[in-house]
Amino acid sequence: MAEKSFKYIILGGGVSAGYAAKEFASQGVKPGELAVISKEAVAPYERPALSKGYLFPEGAARLPGFHCCVGSGGEKLLPESYKQKGIELILSTEIVKADLAAKSLVSAAGDVFKYETLIIATGSTVLRLTDFGVKGADSKNILYLREIDDADKVVEAIKAKKGGKAVVVGGGYIGLELSAALRINNFDVTMVFPEPWCMPRLFTADIAAFYETYYTNKGVKIIKGTVASGFTAHPNGEVNEVQLKDGRSLEADIVIVGVGAKPLTALFKGQVEEDKGGIKTDAFFKTSVPDVYAVGDVATFPLKMYGDMRRVEHVDHSRKSAEQAVKAIKAAEGGGAVEEYDYLPYFYSRSFDLSWQFYGDNVGDSVLFGDSNPSNPKPRFGAYWVKDGKVVGAFMEGGSGDENKALAKVAKARPAAESLDDLTKQGISFAAKI
Repeated sequence: MAEKSFKYIILGGGVSAGYAAKEFASQGVKPGELAVISKEAVAPYERPALSKGYLFPEGAARLPGFHCCVGSGGEKLLPESYKQKGIELILSTEIVKADLAAKSLVSAAGDVFKYETLIIATGSTVLRLTDFGVKGADSKNILYLREIDDADKVVEAIKAKKGGKAVVVGGGYIGLELSAALRINNFDVTMVFPEPWCMPRLFTADIAAFYETYYTNKGVKIIKGTVASGFTAHPNGEVNEVQLKDGRSLEADIVIVGVGAKPLTALFKGQVEEDKGGIKTDAFFKTSVPDVYAVGDVATFPLKMYGDMRRVEHVDHSRKSAEQAVKAIKAAEGGGAVEEYDYLPYFYSRSFDLSWQFYGDNVGDSVLFGDSNPSNPKPRFGAYWVKDGKVVGAFMEGGSGDENKALAKVAKARPAAESLDDLTKQGISFAAKI
């Protein structure tokens, strides 16, 4: 049983871990001061590539092409880069016990890792249908997507069941992006979700109608208002049918499930203050325990713009929160301080030839503007959300770089909007004037 000690430990191997390591390197760490501990076998990478580029039939994304931190245009940290920067990269190592009072972590192999400062960057894990006791949910070829190992299994199944039938369970990010990827791979795709429209946490009914029609035109079948209640399998254990709660059944060679995720906080239960399902932090990502920080998906932090506490599951926040925590740690060591985290919520997605971006908050009344005809070759439309007479959120499909910057600016500034009708007429020009 080995014991190692470090000044800093980053626990996790996802986006936040990679960006925290990058920030430590840029701030300056001595060899042996910093360790990154990950249960994955590869160095931290940009997770969005898995649902976007990794599954393409041609020109697919592969490591080392999307290691952190290329997603924000930064330096790519290859496995050897960590060593060159004096960072110990400890892979294929699952931490099974965390004692925050003793400042120690214990791995499944019994190794002990001591630290002075800990950054929790454990991220999220997918919700599995087996967790809910769905009959037959353990059949082969019922797949999920979170880590690169999951993506490799999906690629194998796509090759093995070439041109077959795929059922995608879930109508959010993963459902939409994977339905598109499977269709591009020439699968017969059916997407199933219980809500009245796709991406209900962000889209309005009008926005969702565009994407649903666009997907239908691409050959994706959409079944709304029901859930997968069970699965049957071939004698070889591979899934062959999905039973829906409404009584229908669907043939399936592959099933991909995207029904949400949960933050990985179990190691720290009872040791650190929690809020809204995550680990509660301040504006510098400090937790209730001295010298312990939490970043990315696991952190519930003060969203200064809106005066409340939120947990945000998105790559943009994962990157920025990691950088903020490291800057705060290093500043405090020098007797200084950094500004409070003032985050503007940002989400985006790409599928087929589509690309949308959203900034701010989707509360209040919404208005749609532009050309939202899904039959047009290059649709370009957007939406604003207005609350208490102010524009608080902005969305655009097919926007240019300058237009998306204007959206961000308007969501941050929250200008007054006297008339919803005027907003509709002005469209993107309203944001461009701010």
